[in-house]
Amino acid sequence: MRTLLLERKRRSGRCSNQSRGTTRAFGRLPGPLARDVHPARPQCTESDKMCSSAGASFTAGVLLTVVGSETVRKVHKPSQIALASIPVSFAAQQFAEGALWLTIGQPGHAGAEKLFTYLFLVMAQIVWPILVPLSVVLLERNKTRRRLLHALLIVGAAIGVYYAYRLIAYPMRAEIIARHVVYQDTALNSLGLITTVLYLCATVGALVVSSTKRVYVLGIIMSVSFIVSALFYIRCLTSVWCFFAAVMSFWVFYIVRDEHNKFHFPKHQIHRRLVVP
Repeated sequence: MRTLLLERKRRSGRCSNQSRGTTRAFGRLPGPLARDVHPARPQCTESDKMCSSAGASFTAGVLLTVVGSETVRKVHKPSQIALASIPVSFAAQQFAEGALWLTIGQPGHAGAEKLFTYLFLVMAQIVWPILVPLSVVLLERNKTRRRLLHALLIVGAAIGVYYAYRLIAYPMRAEIIARHVVYQDTALNSLGLITTVLYLCATVGALVVSSTKRVYVLGIIMSVSFIVSALFYIRCLTSVWCFFAAVMSFWVFYIVRDEHNKFHFPKHQIHRRLVVP
């Protein structure tokens, strides 16, 4: 009898040891039937996610710097300077958010985190509602549309002043939620819908009002990108829509280059007429 009990204990000990070894080598199925059948998969850490998101921002910043420099080089009259500066400005904003990804939540980089947070928000909330309608009104030749664009420029300046007051009066902070940067402040958001509508009127509305066809197309693309961002990324709308807008600012290079070619093409024609007998 004793020998039978000892034999059973030995067998149960062997089975438990085998199961422990299997547990170390293999993963478990979820649920109540947690059997050891599949290898455990390595999971990405938060630092890996942050580095990948920072890489996306830095990559966009580098590409926009190259394209923006070429856009500025294509400028042939002062009225195009404001429009040509948009890609370079977006590059600076993407570099700021890339640096924010690397410093956010790091105890030893609280000062840098705050600096990059405010740099990004100054560009998003103050610079864009003023720069975008200004760049369009400088290009506009139609008098009626020009008057409307001047009104949108005033709206954009008022929105910029309002957001500047919020940045000064209320603390701002950035958080990472669902692999996106969410910018939050402590102010009461009772005017949130009104300011958003006025912001869109000053930025997207100014592009749509333009009589230049390619600027108008850019406004339509920006409208669609805002709707998509609001539907799928409402909590991180500022960060996502600015990223989409930065990528779409490549279209600005196409606009300036086209105007550059139109300006210089007649000169080539005149030169050919003078040279060819």
